[in-house]
Amino acid sequence: MENNNKIKVLIPTDFSIEAEYAFLMVNNLSKKANMEVTFLHILNVPDTVTLGLDNTISTCGEIDVNFVEVQRSMALSKLAELKERNPSVKTDLIFGHTTTGIIRYAEENNFDLIALGTKGTSGLAERFIGSNAQLIARKSDIPVLTLMCDRSGLELKDILLVHNFEENEFQNLKLMKRIIDIFDTKLHFLQIASKSDDENQIKENMAVFAQKNDLVSYETHVIHDHNIEDGINHFMESHDMDIICIGTHGKGGIFHKSATETLINHLYKPIISYKIK
Repeated sequence: MENNNKIKVLIPTDFSIEAEYAFLMVNNLSKKANMEVTFLHILNVPDTVTLGLDNTISTCGEIDVNFVEVQRSMALSKLAELKERNPSVKTDLIFGHTTTGIIRYAEENNFDLIALGTKGTSGLAERFIGSNAQLIARKSDIPVLTLMCDRSGLELKDILLVHNFEENEFQNLKLMKRIIDIFDTKLHFLQIASKSDDENQIKENMAVFAQKNDLVSYETHVIHDHNIEDGINHFMESHDMDIICIGTHGKGGIFHKSATETLINHLYKPIISYKIK
């Protein structure tokens, strides 16, 4: 975070309702938190298409320059409309690949959070393609907020940190701590355990994790279930959490199923994912 405690939030936009959901939630949170919001649109073009310092578009011939210029002008017009409706936000447009472009832009400009609306995916689309949201969460070292519906009225009273607390080393939880501090949010620890796991040992691991990460006030929960997604859903049936915080090892894909990415695509609760060290 910057010294002035400003939270820099990047909202990638394709001008869809899902991107609007991300802004509505962030805008609501900004009533209490000092947030600087930037809308970023990426014109998804090959690397051979470049934009010069004088805003001149160049290609190597396989793509019509006029076509790219029309697409760019349309996007700039929509960004101007966003700026007109929300004067406090910043806007930008870049050329490149959607996923890598968002991550690179966020890192180069020192953002604290990437906020994404997502449609979610299922079936073959999830397994072989995946949503941009889950790919960004997999690869980004910056925390990623994802949501699938309008959360503009959300009050952050309870935050659920889902983790395997055997991994109790120090983690980058600066953003979560900032949220807790600003909104006076109650922190809950949850581990989804198998029937053979020792619940007392899990709670001891939670205490070690809390000490190493300078977390003082929290409630502990252990639920026995056969996978993380089902465990969280069952837990949420009796506990009304407002937002879920969960780490990812960044190993999702065809041959490695990531619980975090599954939740991003299926869970109708806002999720903040962070890269586990």
